[in-house]
Amino acid sequence: MGKVTGFLEIEREEPRYEPASDRIRHFGEFTIPMSEGRIVDQAARCMDCGIPFCHGDTGCPVNNQIPDWNDLVFNGDWEEAARNLHSTNNFPEFTGRICPAPCEEACTLNLEDIPVAIKTVEQAIADKAYETGHIRPYPPEKKTGKRVAIIGSGPSGMAAAQQLGRAGHDVHVYERESRPGGLMRYGIPDFKIEKHYIDRRIEQMQGEGVTFHCGVNVGVDKPVAELLAEHDAVLYCGGSEAPRAAGIPGDDLGGVHDAMPYLVQQNRRVGGEPIQSVAWPSHPIIAGGQHVVV
Repeated sequence: MGKVTGFLEIEREEPRYEPASDRIRHFGEFTIPMSEGRIVDQAARCMDCGIPFCHGDTGCPVNNQIPDWNDLVFNGDWEEAARNLHSTNNFPEFTGRICPAPCEEACTLNLEDIPVAIKTVEQAIADKAYETGHIRPYPPEKKTGKRVAIIGSGPSGMAAAQQLGRAGHDVHVYERESRPGGLMRYGIPDFKIEKHYIDRRIEQMQGEGVTFHCGVNVGVDKPVAELLAEHDAVLYCGGSEAPRAAGIPGDDLGGVHDAMPYLVQQNRRVGGEPIQSVAWPSHPIIAGGQHVVV
């Protein structure tokens, strides 16, 4: 918990947005970071609720120890808060930006619709950990001599690669696209998460000995039998990219598009890549200058 009476004294606060007139001029994130003091105040609101539902079955899917790191932030121990957060979550700077925050839905203070700003505190811990140099390569002290292949470099593939690499295995990640990150890179717009956050995690993992092979479509460019022969174990971490049919009248009309093909194309445009790939060869979808209904 944070401060015993914090939830009674301090109002819930979240980061503000840039004015719409400013944020329409770029594709980047448009939240305005809160000061350290205001983040500490939000951590102070974490109450001694007895049963912390925020990290139970209905709260955090990765079981983040939320009351613990709220207390550490309140007491100014940001380094230990980062260690605690990373003990359950490989990439808190990702989840702090794009997670839908079921922890806040489960927060006891949500009974009054004023939950602790858990997601905001989580992102602040991760960002500060980068600033202070806590997030850096942690290569294994000993190698096992085992070689592991991971198919897919989305969040699950990246997390598995990091854990297996730190255990001492020789880890090789095979990615069909030209850059790692999976749908976190190609399915989520930059205003939710700018892609340099992915790039710097890749750099950390490479420093820990993980090797990324991009532009390799396993089963097409590289036979599965060959992959099995070259590695002691193969882990499949592919995502689901097939859109689910809406099943409503008119969904087959011109100008009606599934979200994923559009998002992939637009993320490629913003990232300076060709909009078409082996996985997404569809025709260009342009929303500029159009009246759009989502």
